[in-house]
Amino acid sequence: MNKPFDMELFLAGVLTGSYATRQRHLRQAKVIQAAIAERWQRETPWVWQRKHVAWFLDHRLRERSDATRYYYLLTVQLLVHRLEKTWFFKCQAKI
Repeated sequence: MNKPFDMELFLAGVLTGSYATRQRHLRQAKVIQAAIAERWQRETPWVWQRKHVAWFLDHRLRERSDATRYYYLLTVQLLVHRLEKTWFFKCQAKI
C-alpha cells in the first residue's frame, strides 16, 4: 500500500509568501495533480511530462477567467521550479 503523495512537502522548499498565498498554491497544485492523475494515471509530479501540464493549462482552464489562469500559471511555475525543469508556459488571454 502506497502513501498518498504529499504536495505540501513537495512544494515546501519553493513556497513563499503570505499564508493565504501559500494555501492557494497548495490548493491549486492539488487540483493540477488530481486532474493529471485522472487523465494519465500519473500520481506524482516527478513522472509528469511537459505535455501533461500544458494539457491542464489549455484544456482544464479553457473556460476560466484570465485571472484564474494567471494564478494557476504562477502555481505551475512553482512546480516547474521545484522539479528543476526548464519548461516555459505562456498565459493566454481569451479572444
